Amino acid sequence: MVKLKIGVIGAGSISDLHFQSYANNEKVEIFAVCDLNEQRAVEKKNKYHAEVTYTNYEDLLKDPQIDAVSICTWNNSHAEIAIAALNSGKHVLVEKPLCKSVEEALRVEEAVKRSGKVLQVGFVRRFGTNTNVLKSFIDSGDLGEIYYAKASILRRLGNPGGWFADKERSGGGPLIDIGVHIIDLCWYLMGKPKVKSISGNTYSKLGNRANIKNLSFYQAADYDPIINKVEDLANALIRFENGASLMIDVSFTLHVKKDETYVKIFGDKGGAEIEPELVIVTEKNNTILNAQPQIDSLSFDFNQAFQNEINHFVLCCQGEEQTISPVEDGVELMKILCGIYESSETGKEISFERSNVTI
Repeated sequence: MVKLKIGVIGAGSISDLHFQSYANNEKVEIFAVCDLNEQRAVEKKNKYHAEVTYTNYEDLLKDPQIDAVSICTWNNSHAEIAIAALNSGKHVLVEKPLCKSVEEALRVEEAVKRSGKVLQVGFVRRFGTNTNVLKSFIDSGDLGEIYYAKASILRRLGNPGGWFADKERSGGGPLIDIGVHIIDLCWYLMGKPKVKSISGNTYSKLGNRANIKNLSFYQAADYDPIINKVEDLANALIRFENGASLMIDVSFTLHVKKDETYVKIFGDKGGAEIEPELVIVTEKNNTILNAQPQIDSLSFDFNQAFQNEINHFVLCCQGEEQTISPVEDGVELMKILCGIYESSETGKEISFERSNVTI
Protein backbone atom coordinates (compact mmCIF):
# COMPACT_ATOMS: atom_id res chain seq x y z
CA MET A 1 0.00 0.00 0.00
CA VAL A 2 1.33 3.41 -1.01
CA LYS A 3 0.95 5.70 1.96
CA LEU A 4 -0.27 9.28 1.73
CA LYS A 5 2.66 11.55 2.60
CA ILE A 6 1.56 14.42 4.82
CA GLY A 7 3.17 17.76 5.62
CA VAL A 8 1.92 19.70 8.63
CA ILE A 9 2.33 23.48 8.38
CA GLY A 10 2.25 25.15 11.78
CA ALA A 11 3.42 23.19 14.84
CA GLY A 12 1.41 24.96 17.54
CA SER A 13 -0.95 23.32 20.03
CA ILE A 14 -3.74 22.40 17.58
CA SER A 15 -1.24 20.56 15.38
CA ASP A 16 -0.85 17.80 17.96
CA LEU A 17 -4.40 16.65 17.26
CA HIS A 18 -3.54 16.46 13.57
CA PHE A 19 -0.23 14.67 14.20
CA GLN A 20 -1.79 12.15 16.61
CA SER A 21 -4.65 11.38 14.23
CA TYR A 22 -2.35 10.96 11.24
CA ALA A 23 -0.07 8.72 13.33
CA ASN A 24 -3.05 6.49 14.10
CA ASN A 25 -3.94 6.12 10.41
CA GLU A 26 -2.11 3.23 8.73
CA LYS A 27 -2.62 4.83 5.31
CA VAL A 28 -0.52 7.86 6.23
CA GLU A 29 3.15 8.74 6.55
CA ILE A 30 3.91 11.95 8.45
CA PHE A 31 6.65 13.22 6.16
CA ALA A 32 7.31 16.90 6.90
CA VAL A 33 6.84 19.55 9.58
CA CYS A 34 7.00 23.30 9.00
CA ASP A 35 7.05 26.07 11.58
CA LEU A 36 8.58 29.53 11.82
CA ASN A 37 10.09 28.34 15.08
CA GLU A 38 12.70 25.80 13.97
CA GLN A 39 13.10 24.31 17.44
CA ARG A 40 9.39 23.61 17.67
CA ALA A 41 9.40 22.04 14.20
CA VAL A 42 12.29 19.76 15.16
CA GLU A 43 10.54 18.75 18.39
CA LYS A 44 7.43 17.72 16.45
CA LYS A 45 9.55 15.96 13.81
CA ASN A 46 11.23 13.86 16.51
CA LYS A 47 8.00 13.20 18.40
CA TYR A 48 6.06 12.02 15.35
CA HIS A 49 8.97 10.51 13.38
CA ALA A 50 8.73 12.81 10.36
CA GLU A 51 11.46 12.87 7.72
CA VAL A 52 12.18 16.57 7.28
CA THR A 53 11.54 20.02 8.76
CA TYR A 54 11.09 23.43 7.19
CA THR A 55 10.79 26.99 8.46
CA ASN A 56 9.27 28.25 5.19
CA TYR A 57 6.05 26.69 3.90
CA GLU A 58 7.00 27.50 0.31
CA ASP A 59 9.99 25.18 0.58
CA LEU A 60 7.77 22.40 1.92
CA LEU A 61 5.35 22.83 -0.97
CA LYS A 62 8.17 22.43 -3.49
CA ASP A 63 8.75 18.86 -2.29
CA PRO A 64 7.08 16.59 -4.89
CA GLN A 65 6.94 13.70 -2.44
CA ILE A 66 4.32 15.42 -0.28
CA ASP A 67 0.75 14.57 -1.27
CA ALA A 68 -1.28 16.65 1.20
CA VAL A 69 -0.92 19.23 3.95
CA SER A 70 -2.63 20.24 7.16
CA ILE A 71 -2.62 24.00 7.71
CA CYS A 72 -2.48 24.79 11.44
CA THR A 73 -1.20 28.36 11.31
CA TRP A 74 -2.58 31.77 12.28
CA ASN A 75 -5.91 32.58 10.63
CA ASN A 76 -4.44 35.42 8.57
CA SER A 77 -2.18 32.97 6.70
CA HIS A 78 -4.77 30.28 5.94
CA ALA A 79 -5.83 31.59 2.53
CA GLU A 80 -2.31 32.35 1.33
CA ILE A 81 -0.95 28.94 2.28
CA ALA A 82 -4.02 27.03 1.07
CA ILE A 83 -3.89 28.67 -2.37
CA ALA A 84 -0.15 28.03 -2.66
CA ALA A 85 -0.61 24.40 -1.62
CA LEU A 86 -3.41 23.84 -4.14
CA ASN A 87 -1.36 25.48 -6.87
CA SER A 88 1.51 23.12 -6.06
CA GLY A 89 -0.75 20.10 -6.47
CA LYS A 90 -1.32 19.26 -2.80
CA HIS A 91 -4.57 18.29 -1.12
CA VAL A 92 -5.40 20.59 1.80
CA LEU A 93 -6.95 20.27 5.25
CA VAL A 94 -7.18 23.80 6.63
CA GLU A 95 -8.10 24.58 10.21
CA LYS A 96 -11.18 26.70 10.79
CA PRO A 97 -11.92 29.42 9.94
CA LEU A 98 -11.10 29.10 6.26
CA CYS A 99 -9.62 32.60 6.32
CA LYS A 100 -10.37 36.16 7.51
CA SER A 101 -12.58 37.61 4.77
CA VAL A 102 -15.11 36.67 2.12
CA GLU A 103 -12.76 37.94 -0.59
CA GLU A 104 -10.02 35.56 0.58
CA ALA A 105 -12.52 32.71 0.81
CA LEU A 106 -13.61 33.21 -2.78
CA ARG A 107 -9.99 33.18 -3.95
CA VAL A 108 -9.45 29.88 -2.14
CA GLU A 109 -12.59 28.48 -3.78
CA GLU A 110 -11.28 29.47 -7.20
CA ALA A 111 -7.96 27.78 -6.48
CA VAL A 112 -9.78 24.57 -5.53
CA LYS A 113 -11.69 24.62 -8.80
CA ARG A 114 -8.54 25.23 -10.83
CA SER A 115 -6.51 22.56 -9.09
CA GLY A 116 -9.05 19.76 -8.89
CA LYS A 117 -7.58 18.92 -5.49
CA VAL A 118 -9.40 18.24 -2.23
CA LEU A 119 -9.77 21.08 0.24
CA GLN A 120 -11.43 20.19 3.52
CA VAL A 121 -12.26 22.85 6.09
CA GLY A 122 -11.65 21.87 9.71
CA PHE A 123 -15.23 21.91 10.95
CA VAL A 124 -14.37 19.17 13.40
CA ARG A 125 -17.70 19.18 15.23
CA ARG A 126 -19.31 17.70 12.12
CA PHE A 127 -17.32 14.56 12.92
CA GLY A 128 -18.40 14.08 16.53
CA THR A 129 -20.23 10.88 17.40
CA ASN A 130 -23.13 12.80 18.92
CA THR A 131 -23.37 14.93 15.76
CA ASN A 132 -23.48 11.91 13.48
CA VAL A 133 -26.11 10.16 15.60
CA LEU A 134 -28.33 13.25 15.71
CA LYS A 135 -27.90 13.85 11.99
CA SER A 136 -29.12 10.32 11.29
CA PHE A 137 -32.33 11.11 13.22
CA ILE A 138 -32.74 14.42 11.38
CA ASP A 139 -32.09 12.85 7.96
CA SER A 140 -34.67 10.16 8.63
CA GLY A 141 -37.28 12.81 9.41
CA ASP A 142 -37.68 12.09 13.11
CA LEU A 143 -37.44 15.77 14.04
CA GLY A 144 -39.46 16.95 11.06
CA GLU A 145 -38.84 20.43 9.67
CA ILE A 146 -35.99 22.15 11.54
CA TYR A 147 -37.08 25.76 12.02
CA TYR A 148 -35.10 27.04 15.01
CA ALA A 149 -31.75 26.53 16.70
CA LYS A 150 -29.88 28.27 19.47
CA ALA A 151 -26.33 27.80 20.64
CA SER A 152 -23.99 29.28 23.16
CA ILE A 153 -20.37 29.03 24.27
CA LEU A 154 -19.77 31.37 27.18
CA ARG A 155 -16.41 31.48 28.88
CA ARG A 156 -16.13 33.53 32.06
CA LEU A 157 -12.33 33.70 31.83
CA GLY A 158 -11.14 32.23 28.57
CA ASN A 159 -9.21 34.69 26.42
CA PRO A 160 -6.16 32.64 25.34
CA GLY A 161 -4.20 35.81 24.56
CA GLY A 162 -1.28 35.72 22.14
CA TRP A 163 -2.27 35.56 18.49
CA PHE A 164 -5.87 34.74 19.47
CA ALA A 165 -6.14 38.27 20.93
CA ASP A 166 -4.41 39.96 17.99
CA LYS A 167 -7.11 40.85 15.47
CA GLU A 168 -4.61 41.19 12.62
CA ARG A 169 -3.59 37.55 12.95
CA SER A 170 -6.84 36.02 14.21
CA GLY A 171 -9.48 38.06 12.39
CA GLY A 172 -11.48 38.48 15.58
CA GLY A 173 -12.19 37.07 19.01
CA PRO A 174 -14.64 34.46 20.32
CA LEU A 175 -16.93 34.75 17.29
CA ILE A 176 -14.35 33.64 14.74
CA ASP A 177 -12.50 31.31 17.13
CA ILE A 178 -15.19 29.31 18.94
CA GLY A 179 -18.38 30.79 17.53
CA VAL A 180 -17.56 29.37 14.11
CA HIS A 181 -17.90 25.87 15.59
CA ILE A 182 -21.43 26.23 16.93
CA ILE A 183 -22.67 28.29 13.99
CA ASP A 184 -21.41 25.66 11.58
CA LEU A 185 -22.77 22.81 13.68
CA CYS A 186 -26.26 24.29 13.76
CA TRP A 187 -26.20 25.32 10.10
CA TYR A 188 -25.00 21.84 9.10
CA LEU A 189 -27.71 20.07 11.12
CA MET A 190 -30.36 22.49 9.82
CA GLY A 191 -29.56 21.39 6.27
CA LYS A 192 -27.33 24.35 5.32
CA PRO A 193 -30.17 26.74 4.41
CA LYS A 194 -29.46 29.98 2.54
CA VAL A 195 -29.08 33.04 4.75
CA LYS A 196 -31.56 35.90 4.38
CA SER A 197 -30.36 38.38 7.00
CA ILE A 198 -28.07 38.80 9.99
CA SER A 199 -28.29 41.07 13.00
CA GLY A 200 -25.24 40.95 15.25
CA ASN A 201 -23.54 42.67 18.15
CA THR A 202 -20.02 42.58 19.52
CA TYR A 203 -18.81 43.99 22.83
CA SER A 204 -15.39 44.92 24.20
CA LYS A 205 -16.17 45.72 27.80
CA LEU A 206 -13.98 43.54 30.01
CA GLY A 207 -10.67 43.18 28.19
CA ASN A 208 -8.65 40.05 28.77
CA ARG A 209 -9.02 40.26 32.59
CA ALA A 210 -5.36 39.48 33.13
CA ASN A 211 -5.83 40.94 36.61
CA ILE A 212 -7.81 37.91 37.81
CA LYS A 213 -5.97 35.75 40.35
CA ASN A 214 -6.56 32.29 41.82
CA LEU A 215 -8.35 30.94 38.73
CA SER A 216 -6.35 29.30 35.94
CA PHE A 217 -7.20 29.40 32.25
CA TYR A 218 -5.68 28.27 28.95
CA GLN A 219 -2.98 30.59 27.61
CA ALA A 220 -1.54 30.56 24.10
CA ALA A 221 2.15 29.83 23.71
CA ASP A 222 2.77 33.51 22.87
CA TYR A 223 0.50 34.83 25.62
CA ASP A 224 1.03 38.52 26.36
CA PRO A 225 -1.45 40.24 28.72
CA ILE A 226 -0.78 43.60 27.07
CA ILE A 227 -2.17 42.47 23.70
CA ASN A 228 -5.94 42.35 23.29
CA LYS A 229 -7.58 43.76 20.17
CA VAL A 230 -10.60 41.44 19.87
CA GLU A 231 -14.14 41.43 21.19
CA ASP A 232 -15.15 39.89 24.52
CA LEU A 233 -18.63 38.85 23.45
CA ALA A 234 -20.64 38.43 20.26
CA ASN A 235 -24.27 37.55 19.66
CA ALA A 236 -26.41 37.25 16.56
CA LEU A 237 -29.78 36.42 15.11
CA ILE A 238 -29.48 34.74 11.71
CA ARG A 239 -32.58 34.38 9.52
CA PHE A 240 -32.73 31.92 6.65
CA GLU A 241 -34.68 32.02 3.41
CA ASN A 242 -36.71 28.95 4.39
CA GLY A 243 -38.05 30.80 7.45
CA ALA A 244 -35.76 29.11 9.99
CA SER A 245 -33.68 31.12 12.43
CA LEU A 246 -30.56 30.67 14.55
CA MET A 247 -29.54 32.55 17.70
CA ILE A 248 -25.98 32.38 19.02
CA ASP A 249 -23.81 34.02 21.63
CA VAL A 250 -20.14 33.42 22.42
CA SER A 251 -17.65 34.97 24.80
CA PHE A 252 -14.01 34.85 25.79
CA THR A 253 -14.86 36.62 29.02
CA LEU A 254 -18.20 37.39 30.64
CA HIS A 255 -19.58 37.75 34.17
CA VAL A 256 -21.26 34.35 34.27
CA LYS A 257 -21.24 31.92 37.18
CA LYS A 258 -19.50 29.20 35.18
CA ASP A 259 -18.52 28.30 31.62
CA GLU A 260 -21.53 27.25 29.57
CA THR A 261 -21.91 25.38 26.30
CA TYR A 262 -25.19 24.32 24.77
CA VAL A 263 -26.51 23.60 21.29
CA LYS A 264 -30.22 23.03 20.70
CA ILE A 265 -32.16 22.17 17.54
CA PHE A 266 -35.95 22.37 17.19
CA GLY A 267 -38.24 20.79 14.59
CA ASP A 268 -41.99 20.41 14.23
CA LYS A 269 -41.84 16.71 15.15
CA GLY A 270 -39.14 16.84 17.78
CA GLY A 271 -36.15 18.66 19.16
CA ALA A 272 -32.70 17.83 20.42
CA GLU A 273 -29.89 19.05 22.62
CA ILE A 274 -26.49 18.06 21.27
CA GLU A 275 -24.47 19.84 23.95
CA PRO A 276 -23.82 19.48 26.82
CA GLU A 277 -25.24 15.99 26.23
CA LEU A 278 -27.22 14.51 23.37
CA VAL A 279 -30.90 14.06 24.13
CA ILE A 280 -33.82 13.86 21.72
CA VAL A 281 -37.21 15.30 22.67
CA THR A 282 -40.30 13.96 20.96
CA GLU A 283 -43.83 12.86 21.72
CA LYS A 284 -45.76 9.63 21.47
CA ASN A 285 -49.26 8.68 22.59
CA ASN A 286 -49.84 12.33 23.51
CA THR A 287 -46.89 12.21 25.88
CA ILE A 288 -43.62 14.14 25.65
CA LEU A 289 -40.56 11.90 25.77
CA ASN A 290 -36.93 12.79 26.54
CA ALA A 291 -34.93 10.05 24.83
CA GLN A 292 -31.21 9.66 25.38
CA PRO A 293 -29.35 7.56 22.80
CA GLN A 294 -27.09 4.90 24.29
CA ILE A 295 -23.72 5.84 22.79
CA ASP A 296 -20.18 6.02 24.14
CA SER A 297 -19.96 9.82 24.02
CA LEU A 298 -23.08 11.89 24.60
CA SER A 299 -20.95 15.06 24.55
CA PHE A 300 -18.49 16.13 21.88
CA ASP A 301 -15.69 13.55 21.85
CA PHE A 302 -12.83 15.85 20.84
CA ASN A 303 -10.07 13.32 20.15
CA GLN A 304 -12.35 10.86 18.38
CA ALA A 305 -13.86 13.62 16.26
CA PHE A 306 -10.39 14.72 15.14
CA GLN A 307 -9.55 11.13 14.30
CA ASN A 308 -12.75 10.82 12.28
CA GLU A 309 -11.98 14.11 10.51
CA ILE A 310 -8.45 13.05 9.59
CA ASN A 311 -9.56 9.58 8.47
CA HIS A 312 -12.21 11.17 6.26
CA PHE A 313 -9.68 13.59 4.76
CA VAL A 314 -7.30 10.74 3.93
CA LEU A 315 -10.04 8.80 2.17
CA CYS A 316 -11.03 11.92 0.23
CA CYS A 317 -7.42 12.44 -0.88
CA GLN A 318 -7.37 8.85 -2.10
CA GLY A 319 -10.60 9.36 -4.05
CA GLU A 320 -12.68 7.01 -1.94
CA GLU A 321 -15.03 9.64 -0.45
CA GLN A 322 -16.26 13.19 -1.06
CA THR A 323 -15.55 15.62 1.75
CA ILE A 324 -18.46 16.65 3.95
CA SER A 325 -16.64 19.93 4.74
CA PRO A 326 -15.97 21.38 1.28
CA VAL A 327 -14.56 24.80 0.46
CA GLU A 328 -18.05 26.05 -0.46
CA ASP A 329 -19.13 25.59 3.16
CA GLY A 330 -16.06 27.49 4.32
CA VAL A 331 -17.07 30.37 2.06
CA GLU A 332 -20.63 30.43 3.42
CA LEU A 333 -19.42 30.44 7.02
CA MET A 334 -17.10 33.36 6.25
CA LYS A 335 -20.08 35.25 4.85
CA ILE A 336 -21.99 34.62 8.07
CA LEU A 337 -19.09 35.58 10.36
CA CYS A 338 -18.27 38.71 8.39
CA GLY A 339 -21.97 39.57 8.27
CA ILE A 340 -22.15 39.49 12.07
CA TYR A 341 -19.10 41.73 12.40
CA GLU A 342 -20.45 44.12 9.75
CA SER A 343 -23.85 44.29 11.44
CA SER A 344 -22.20 45.15 14.74
CA GLU A 345 -19.96 47.81 13.19
CA THR A 346 -22.80 49.50 11.27
CA GLY A 347 -25.54 49.00 13.83
CA LYS A 348 -27.78 47.67 11.08
CA GLU A 349 -29.21 44.34 9.99
CA ILE A 350 -27.33 42.88 7.03
CA SER A 351 -29.50 41.58 4.20
CA PHE A 352 -28.28 39.15 1.57
CA GLU A 353 -29.78 39.82 -1.83
CA ARG A 354 -29.75 36.68 -3.97
CA SER A 355 -28.80 38.77 -7.00
CA ASN A 356 -25.61 39.94 -5.32
CA VAL A 357 -24.60 37.30 -2.79
CA THR A 358 -25.00 33.55 -3.02
CA ILE A 359 -25.14 32.36 0.55
